[in-house]
Amino acid sequence: MSLPPLNALRAFEAIARTGSFRAAAEALHVTQPAISHQIRNLEDWLGAPLFDRSGRQPRLLPRGQALARDLTLAFGSIEAACQRAQPPSEALVVAAIPSVALCWLIPRLPRFRTRHPRISLRIVYAHHAHSVDFRDADLAFTFAAAPPGPNAARFLPGASVPVCSPALAAPSSPEAMLQAGLLHDTDQGGWRDWLARAGLVAPADLPGPVFEDFNLLRAAALSGQGVALAAQAMIGEDLAENRLILLSDITVKDEFSYYLTWAEGAGGRKESAIRLFREWALAEAAGADP
Repeated sequence: MSLPPLNALRAFEAIARTGSFRAAAEALHVTQPAISHQIRNLEDWLGAPLFDRSGRQPRLLPRGQALARDLTLAFGSIEAACQRAQPPSEALVVAAIPSVALCWLIPRLPRFRTRHPRISLRIVYAHHAHSVDFRDADLAFTFAAAPPGPNAARFLPGASVPVCSPALAAPSSPEAMLQAGLLHDTDQGGWRDWLARAGLVAPADLPGPVFEDFNLLRAAALSGQGVALAAQAMIGEDLAENRLILLSDITVKDEFSYYLTWAEGAGGRKESAIRLFREWALAEAAGADP
């Protein structure tokens, strides 16, 4: 008997593990239509559906639940076997959500490499709202409303403010911002909260496109496509260089922060490298000389 496509099995296991097609696409770094295509291939190969699609959200059928349990065990065994086969890595693996990676970390990395030239770095993505697996990373930059673990330090505030490109006629009031066009990060919730704080009742359906990633939102704002709510800590250089204009001091997401978390008990040279990177990052965030 031939095996079903491995990519289809991986996509299905990711859906069962993360709880949705969208989250599975993010976890596997592919598009949601690609995930749907893989599931159709798997169901065609099996000759039976795996999901109940009668409601708004597909739900696993009993056969799908059983397959998901078996696949989780199987992929876990494969991952463990591959890890045992790999030689030990001395590189310091730093995971960062895309906004921190592009807007904050990468522009500052030359300073760390100059200060610590013997520490090798590997920068990988962390995913917002997903816990970090410290078997795969030594440190991680995340965004959360509370410290994500005991080994976590707050390094930047998460408050967001309305901004736009100088190419856009800067709106001076919430009503003018609505007229200029809104840009949304993930959903419309941020702008609804901001408009409420500004004393304006938001319309039932707010205008403007929704972007699934902060870097996409920032690119749209920089190109003059509308007004965005952006974390001020991530756009400091954009404001300083007049690439973006601050439109109001009213903030949202004040309860959120950017956190640096790290692995515990690495031992030896790796533990020393983790400590040096942590001290450097926190000093950079504080504007001090690390």
